[in-house]
Amino acid sequence: MSLIDPKLFLDEAVSAETQAFNRDLAGRLGALPDQWSFPPAVIRERRAQGLGPFPMPEKSPYAETIHISGPHGDIPLRLFVPAARRPAGAYLHIHGGGWTLGSAENQDPRLEEIVERTGLAVLSVDYRLAPEHPYPQGPDDCEAAALWLVSEGAKRLNVLRFAIGGDSAGANLAAATLIRMRDRHLGMPFQAAIFECGCFDLSLTPSARSWGSEKLVLNTRDITMFVRHYLAHGHDAYQPDISPLYADLRGLPPAHFAVGTRDPLLDDTLFMAARWQAAGNQCELAVYPGGCHVFQQFALGISRAANEAADAFLSTHAASAKSA
Repeated sequence: MSLIDPKLFLDEAVSAETQAFNRDLAGRLGALPDQWSFPPAVIRERRAQGLGPFPMPEKSPYAETIHISGPHGDIPLRLFVPAARRPAGAYLHIHGGGWTLGSAENQDPRLEEIVERTGLAVLSVDYRLAPEHPYPQGPDDCEAAALWLVSEGAKRLNVLRFAIGGDSAGANLAAATLIRMRDRHLGMPFQAAIFECGCFDLSLTPSARSWGSEKLVLNTRDITMFVRHYLAHGHDAYQPDISPLYADLRGLPPAHFAVGTRDPLLDDTLFMAARWQAAGNQCELAVYPGGCHVFQQFALGISRAANEAADAFLSTHAASAKSA
């Protein structure tokens, strides 16, 4: 990873398409009622109806929901497998939503795309959400899913190679899961990691603190509220299991980091990618001009480019050449 090209942050680097999308999104979200005037359960219902930043989720007819046991009870996993061929490996996906919103069903079309492009099987974790289930229940579920995948899941899918990743809070949980696997289970079975627009410092990085009220999916108040829900029992935000930016990052797999320049969590990615590489791990960083928070989930040119880059990274690092 070289020094970041400052030209990526100039206004003229942002495409007309991205500029128009950001204006429309900020206007549309700014006109909605304050989401924090509703309980989280109601926010989830509204998002499931397409009444938030994202369109109504499309459910895949090819996905299968399986259930595994975890320390807090049953954990659903949404499973996608390649058609008519052995999986090239398996990718454990962890959805975003501030540890409070979202579900494993929210990104079915994108998960199908990963399967088609990489040949990997994909499992998306329906981990427990705050504030009903605050830290450490979410990461406990993700750890249990990772352990299942590299043992029973490996046998079921007949795979030997594994990747993990997620967006926003999902990237946080993916990083925490990798660190737990290394420290608690004396090994690193994952060959690759994808971190999209991650939140790695719950004490808030400068870009998150200074963003303000503009609503491009996420603003400073949203981040503060998500952290409040997640750490409802008063845990220290600087704890490495909560904020992986402060963890010992040695001995972790190659990682692909992606973020847009119009994301309040920009610094989280820039800081984490630098620390990842400084710890001796392979790292690539992609910065997309004008990209809002989790811009990859919208129909934009930069989104297509970002998703293709992430899939190429997975194919290179996590897919077996003997899977055809």
